[in-house]
Amino acid sequence: MQQSWTQLYRSLATRSHHLPCKLHGASVLSVRSYADKAAIDADVTVVGSGPGGYVAAIKAAQLGFKAVCVEKNATLGGTCLNVGCIPSKALLNNSYFYHMAHGKDFESRGIEISGLSLNLEKMMAQKSGAVKALTGGIAHLFKQNKVIHVSGYGRVSGKNQVTAVAADGSEQVINTKNILIATGSEVTPFPGIQIDEESVVSSTGALSLSKVPEEMIVIGAGVIGVELGSVWQRLGSKVTAVEFLGHVGGMGIDMEMSKSFQRILQKQGLKFKLGTKVMGATKRPDGKMDVAVEAAAGGKNETLTCDVLLVCIGRRPFTQNLGLDSVGIELDSRGRIPVNNRFQTKVPSIYAIGDVVAGPMLAHKAEDEGIICVEGIAGGAVHIDYNCVPSVIYTHPEVAWVGKTEEQIKEEGVPYKVGKFPFAANSRAKTNADTDGMVKIIAHKETDRMLGAHIVGTGAGEMINEAALAMEYGASCEDIARVCHAHPTVSEAFREANLAASFGKAINF
Repeated sequence: MQQSWTQLYRSLATRSHHLPCKLHGASVLSVRSYADKAAIDADVTVVGSGPGGYVAAIKAAQLGFKAVCVEKNATLGGTCLNVGCIPSKALLNNSYFYHMAHGKDFESRGIEISGLSLNLEKMMAQKSGAVKALTGGIAHLFKQNKVIHVSGYGRVSGKNQVTAVAADGSEQVINTKNILIATGSEVTPFPGIQIDEESVVSSTGALSLSKVPEEMIVIGAGVIGVELGSVWQRLGSKVTAVEFLGHVGGMGIDMEMSKSFQRILQKQGLKFKLGTKVMGATKRPDGKMDVAVEAAAGGKNETLTCDVLLVCIGRRPFTQNLGLDSVGIELDSRGRIPVNNRFQTKVPSIYAIGDVVAGPMLAHKAEDEGIICVEGIAGGAVHIDYNCVPSVIYTHPEVAWVGKTEEQIKEEGVPYKVGKFPFAANSRAKTNADTDGMVKIIAHKETDRMLGAHIVGTGAGEMINEAALAMEYGASCEDIARVCHAHPTVSEAFREANLAASFGKAINF
């Protein structure tokens, strides 16, 4: 049994683009022929170094625990830093600059440029530089906080033991008082469509295409779909997003904001086929892809053609082959690890946080869980209000929200009132010539307590944190309306929307 485990994890570790190492042993069959390292004793061992894992490991060390973090990939930071949030934001930012200079935006501001060209290789290099600096930053933070970094594919080998198998097959055993599973998530495959990261790409491949495709089809118009679709559309691709649901922006978005957002993206040139399902995709002899689609409710089959097909139908927990079954931990129907309100599994010494447990798959949610889980291990209080976890879509304009949507509040039968303020009536947005979108605030009709904040507009992702803070403190809309906001700023629109919700009328609209 031990041999088969070792062989399995050797193959998994090798497939995970690990640091290249030479085989120490001549025989693959004998576990003892590898240069196994001396066992490590630890208080907290974190499996996974994504936003949840690395933050938890640092917090554990800061609280006085001997902390170990096991990571299967060559660099720290998980999906978010390497092939997720961070590189995508670099491309979103730079593609927006190109779009402004290349389109009529700069011209309308009196900035005239001739001979403008796109150097995609250089744009990718800037993205890679940011990723390298940040992943290297985590390694530095580990050293600074005395977190032990173990390279290898980590699996639970006992209630108080983790075994990390390196790419060369060598094993590192960690005997530990507590284990924290923070292995994150992976791209959900689309049945029948094989991803090759060239003509059929996942979000990972879409972050490093070598040339701008003439035509791109995106399966899924959720957060990842509209962000990456935006990048390539700005750089010159004709982008069509095919979405099974009847709206853009994924789950959790307020429907009024989703419609407004969709109109703005369509004005920019993105095309949408909503309420549509993808039946399959085939590669033609000329290298292009034929994508068969039909109405979600059933109907006429239609074929769309593209150079690159981007599959982003979501992510699934990375919980297979972690040795959880060896200690009796069973996964739920969606592959997640069941935990109690202290993030403890049915095995009291084993905890889990982030994308492997229930809740939104967000880096900042995983970070918060990592910190409070470790504080709980140290004997502290464990509390998180998921209603106060914000969501952001980093397109232009951005979309951000926290709390409940109007649809949810209606469904719950809570009496409510709404305050809105458009950026077209905001002085800073006007001077910036960037007036798309609005702020929408939902408050309890009787108590005036803020129940939800929804923003479409430039800087929405920064502004939403004021709403998250207000909601954490149980603020009323009047409270926010009476806080002095600097003028001229786009944040004044947030204040005005709260004034409209509380008093019934804004000042400047």
